Amino acid sequence: MATYTVSNPWNDAHLGEYVYADGAAIAGCLQTLRQGEEVQRSLVAHERSDILRRLAQLLQAHREELAALVTDEIGKTISDARVELDRAINTTIASAEEARQIAGEALDSDAYPPTRGRIGVVVWRPLGTVLCITPFNFPLNIAMHKLGPAFAAGNAVMFKPAPQNTASAQRLVELCYEAGMPRQTLQLCIPDVPDMSDLVAHPQIKAINFTGGTVAARAIAASAGFKKLLLELGGNDPLIIMPDADIDAAVSAAINQRFATAGQRCTAAKRLFIHGEVYTRFREALLAKTTALAVGDPALDETFVGPVIHAKAADEISARIEDALARGAKLACGHRREGTLLWPTVIEDVPDDASLITEETFGPVLPLRRFENLEEVIALVNASPYGLQAGVFTQNLSVIRRLFDELEVGLLASNDGPGFRAEHFPFGGVKDSGVGREGVKYAIREMSYQKTLVI
Repeated sequence: MATYTVSNPWNDAHLGEYVYADGAAIAGCLQTLRQGEEVQRSLVAHERSDILRRLAQLLQAHREELAALVTDEIGKTISDARVELDRAINTTIASAEEARQIAGEALDSDAYPPTRGRIGVVVWRPLGTVLCITPFNFPLNIAMHKLGPAFAAGNAVMFKPAPQNTASAQRLVELCYEAGMPRQTLQLCIPDVPDMSDLVAHPQIKAINFTGGTVAARAIAASAGFKKLLLELGGNDPLIIMPDADIDAAVSAAINQRFATAGQRCTAAKRLFIHGEVYTRFREALLAKTTALAVGDPALDETFVGPVIHAKAADEISARIEDALARGAKLACGHRREGTLLWPTVIEDVPDDASLITEETFGPVLPLRRFENLEEVIALVNASPYGLQAGVFTQNLSVIRRLFDELEVGLLASNDGPGFRAEHFPFGGVKDSGVGREGVKYAIREMSYQKTLVI
C-alpha cells in the first residue's frame, strides 16, 4: 500500500503517516455514498439546515483546536488560522440558511403563442454524488465552501483534501458526523495521484468541485467527460493605486493581502500598479510597514509571516526572485531565507515578461510597477492568462466604472484589495482562473440541476 508522511513545515516535526486510499477503498466509499444519495432523499431542507447549524456551533466550540491543527499542518500563523476558522463558521451558517432558501420559479406558457394554458414549475434538484477536492492553503474554509453547499443541495459528498491536511480534514468530518450528518452522505477519501483520473471519470461522480492549480484542473477536465465542473483556479491578481488613493489604507491592503498566509492565496495581491504621482510616497510607507512585520514561528500570536508549505515551494519562489534580479530588477527589501521561511520581499523594476510577473507566484513577494495611465494598466492586466480578482484604490467613480467594464476578472474591489471575499458573494474568475462560481448560494446551484414540471 502506498503511504505518505505529513510534517510541520516550520520545524519539520513528524505529524503522521497515512495510507492512500486504494481501488478497494475508493469503491467502498462510492458504495457508501450510493446509499447516501438515498439517505439524502429522506432528509428535508430544514433537517439539512439544522445539521449545518449544529456543525457551525461545533466549529465554534472547537475553534482553538482546529486552528492549532491548521498551524501545525501548513505553517499558517495561529492568528491567520483563527480568522480562517471564523470564516469557516460563517460559511457553514450561510449554508444552513441557504438550505432553506433553494427556490425555483413558475413560468406562464402563454408568454408566447400559441396559447396553451399551462404553467411550468421549475425546481432545483441534487445531482447525486459530488467530488469535492480542496487545496492546502485554506483547509477548513474552502472545505466548507464545498461541503456545506453540496450537502445543503441534497447531494452525497466525497471529500478529497490535500494530503497535507489529513488530520484537520479527519477532524472536520468527525464534527460533521457529530452534528448529525449521516455517514453515508459524507466520505473522506484521499487516493494517490494515479487513482484520481479513474475516480474523476467514475460514472457515479456527477460533479467535481475543485480548488487548485491549472495543470491539475486540465487533467480533471480531460477525465471528467460530461460532468458538471466547478473549478476555482489560480490568479495573478492586480492591485491598482491611483493618485487620489488613501495611501495608508492601500498599504495596509497590500500587506495584508500579499504577506498573510505567506502569500499563498489565489487572490493575493500579486502585482502592484502604482501611479507615478504617488509612487514614492506609497513605496516609502510600504517598506516601513513591511520591514516591521514579525517573521518566524507561526504558533506565536505576534507572528505575521510564517513558512511556505515546503522547501520545493521556497526554492521556486527564490528562483523567480533571482531571475528577476538577474534581469535588472531592484530589491527594495527582503529576499532572505531560512529553510521554508521567506522574509516578505518588495521588488521593483521587474520586467513584464519575468516569471515573477507572468506566473502565479505563491509566496510573500510583492513586485511594484509604476504607471502613468489606465490604458497601460488595463492592457497589462488583461494580457495575463489569469482573470480572478482585482482591486483599486481611488475616489473617482468613473475610474472604478471603467476598470470594472474593461478588466477581464471575476471581481473588482474598490478601495480594497483583490483578496476581498464575502462568503455569500459569488466567487470565481475567467480565463485560466476557472469555471463556475462559488459563494454559498451560487455553489448550491452549480451542484444542482433544474427540473421542470408542466401543469
